[in-house]
Amino acid sequence: MFKIGDLIVYGNAGVCRVVEIGKPPLKGIPDGQDYYTLAPYYAEKSVIFTPCDNEKVVMRPIVSKAEADELINRIPDIGFLGIPDEKKREECYKETIRTCDPHKFVSIIKTIYARKQQRISEGKKVTASDEKYFQMAEDKLYGELAIALEIERTEVKDYIFRCVN
Repeated sequence: MFKIGDLIVYGNAGVCRVVEIGKPPLKGIPDGQDYYTLAPYYAEKSVIFTPCDNEKVVMRPIVSKAEADELINRIPDIGFLGIPDEKKREECYKETIRTCDPHKFVSIIKTIYARKQQRISEGKKVTASDEKYFQMAEDKLYGELAIALEIERTEVKDYIFRCVN
């Protein structure tokens, strides 16, 4: 169980701070079940209420600074997504994003980056689906790493580039 003040990753909301634990001020919530009140880190006015025992949405602590540095150092070794069927590409992206796993975000970014470069070299446009999931993976990865590394979110990409090259 998380504590008040903890920073966690909560599904598609990304990094959130636990601001309260208990029954939320909503009608229809059954007694006896504790809820987390979460404040998304990058969406100031938003609030999320979720049962503490919610198993439908990924909830995990954010990575530590050491884990973030280890992930960044391993980026060259992290593989591309294996997409066996081109027609299922978007489904594969969705499933990978749902894991909330930073290593898998790197795989998405690397896969789509390589695909973008190939399409551009062939004189083709980048697909809207690729752009969408590339942006989602970057936002989620860079948002979490920024907090772990104690740098601005806008600085993460350059930080990674400096560490990897």
